[in-house]
Amino acid sequence: MSAAAVGAASALTAVVLRDLFQRKHALLRNYPLVGHARYWLESIGPELRQYIVAANDEERPFTRDQRRWVYASSKKENNYFGFGTDNDLEFTAGYAVIKHRTFTRTVPRSTPEAGHEVSLPCAKVIGAARGRQHAFRPESVVNISAMSFGSLSGNAVEALNRGAALAGCLHNTGEGGISRYHRHGGDLIFQIGTAYFGCRDDEGRFDLAKLRDVVAGAPVRALEIKLSQGAKPSLGGLLPAPKVSAEIASARGIPADRDCISPSRHAEFSDTDSLLDWIELLATETGLPVGIKAAVGDLDFWYELTELMHSTDRGPDFVTIDGGEGGTGAAPLIFTDSVSLPFQLGFAQVYRIFAERGVAEQVTFIGGGKLGLPDNAVVAFALGCDMVNVAREAMLAIGCVQAQKCHTDTCPTGVATQNSWLARGLVPEVKAVRVANYIKTLRRDLLKVSQACGVEHPGLIGSDSVDILTGRTASTPLHEVYGYTPAMGLPSTSDRDEIIRLMATRTTEGGSAPPSESSVG
Repeated sequence: MSAAAVGAASALTAVVLRDLFQRKHALLRNYPLVGHARYWLESIGPELRQYIVAANDEERPFTRDQRRWVYASSKKENNYFGFGTDNDLEFTAGYAVIKHRTFTRTVPRSTPEAGHEVSLPCAKVIGAARGRQHAFRPESVVNISAMSFGSLSGNAVEALNRGAALAGCLHNTGEGGISRYHRHGGDLIFQIGTAYFGCRDDEGRFDLAKLRDVVAGAPVRALEIKLSQGAKPSLGGLLPAPKVSAEIASARGIPADRDCISPSRHAEFSDTDSLLDWIELLATETGLPVGIKAAVGDLDFWYELTELMHSTDRGPDFVTIDGGEGGTGAAPLIFTDSVSLPFQLGFAQVYRIFAERGVAEQVTFIGGGKLGLPDNAVVAFALGCDMVNVAREAMLAIGCVQAQKCHTDTCPTGVATQNSWLARGLVPEVKAVRVANYIKTLRRDLLKVSQACGVEHPGLIGSDSVDILTGRTASTPLHEVYGYTPAMGLPSTSDRDEIIRLMATRTTEGGSAPPSESSVG
């Protein structure tokens, strides 16, 4: 017997003896050596299921079809599908069906690339209703959602920011502050979380002077106060000391190599009234539009907020609603699965409260939570969204394979990790092009569907353009499902007129031959 064979046999014998006498795992004590196969199979379970076992429309959070669409779109490959849907729509209660119109003032072009380079601006000017000094109209209805440096690698953040610049969209910093990776051409939404990272003093308290410096030193277009997020509402966060590098510490304004804790509540306000005071303070001091981000649970807050907006001259310039199906780097299972309402239900309840109190037109509504897929996004716009944010879909575009290792620091594609070796695999300049392609393709599909529904812009899609299936033989219009009146969900008349005018200068419709002489006669 060769020395190699003897060595291998000795190693296997050692493993068997160790398994027999260890006390931690009953499976290994009873089935030494072969019991390790169970742990290996468990470790690759997500990958095994999504590539081999799961059907095209089965895997979660994103199905194989959905991932394939994002991947193909990001590479500008053929993202069409053949043979017809394999979704079980006839027997899927809650399935959304978009209703096209036969004769309309809009005619969608059929070529795959039509609309790919068309900008799709927001139908509202953020901050205009309250006269903010730096009110602006976002150039894209699709923007990159809040993902912090620390949760994502520096290379991933840089790729997203470069991609935002290429696509002409906004990039939300997340609550982890602004790093050098955020400074590659993309305009920013600066998110202010409970720990006030990037705008705090040495004691962890909010520092208005530092906020003014941040705004002056980076391309920040608006401020977003994070109250909660869908995947872990009412929870703070912990970035353990080994992950708190010097770069992360600098961006957040914290000591390096020490646990970084985010509280579950803000210290600058304690109720709705003081929140509105703080919003107005930030807007006055910076001139920027100021919004809030929240998941939806108990509705008392939203009733109080809209009552105060109605009776006083205070209010957020935009409201970002995050659905319970949204993503996170790490959270307890009970929170990701069962705390906060899913997007459609939560958003519809909040929007209806704003509309019934007559303050919906003062606010730009932004949606988040798996809205980076065209069908979900169309329903969001029909419910009253003015823009949608994409997070995990943008991660897929820059290489994420849905390994679900975000919380372990072992992301195999370098997206959600601080491991320098893994992060080096992600080349920002290459992946930036891919995320830009994905965003442009999503906008293209939204434009085509809008035109099929007879309108020029997704913000003009009414809730009467979507039906929700309740079984094989019945459906209910979207506005009836969520208790909307016919006018709810649309921008003001003046905003609608202006976005129609803007879109008329940006799109070329049609593609058909001229009518025949007999038709003209």
